[in-house]
Amino acid sequence: MHPLTEPDIRASFINCTKGEARRLPVPKPLEAIPWPDLDYLGWIDQGSPEHAYLVASWNDRMVGITLRVPPKGTKSMIRTSTCALCLTAHSSTGVTLFTARKAGAAGRQGNTRGTYICSDLACSLYLRGKRRPEIVQPTETLSTDDKILRVRINLDKFLDGLFARAPA
Repeated sequence: MHPLTEPDIRASFINCTKGEARRLPVPKPLEAIPWPDLDYLGWIDQGSPEHAYLVASWNDRMVGITLRVPPKGTKSMIRTSTCALCLTAHSSTGVTLFTARKAGAAGRQGNTRGTYICSDLACSLYLRGKRRPEIVQPTETLSTDDKILRVRINLDKFLDGLFARAPA
């Protein structure tokens, strides 16, 4: 991913108002972000942990989405779970259901789309071996480049769904 500026990030958001985009927290300092190791920029709002944000290249442009995170008090009986983007296996707290309001009229009607993603939004770092999950991973024969492609395909499918029409 190429480095982004704060104005680039704020201008990319598609599922919130311009005012909301102006007020959302941007990770600082941007110069400290490992841009070459990222397939998307994702972060949790430290002041409001039920809010998260993701910025990625989609259809030849940068798009940002606001995400909601379920309350931390929710306990899961699942012992392990797998991220839908990078397929990294985690303990039950390592994957979270992130939901995003759809773009346009569908979002204004309250329609959302969700997917299970690494709780720290660090898929790119897991697949490159820069961060290690807490449990042993299944053996894969894919190259790192193929794993990166898989993340991009899975992320694109999620983003595509944010533009789908609301059911009639």
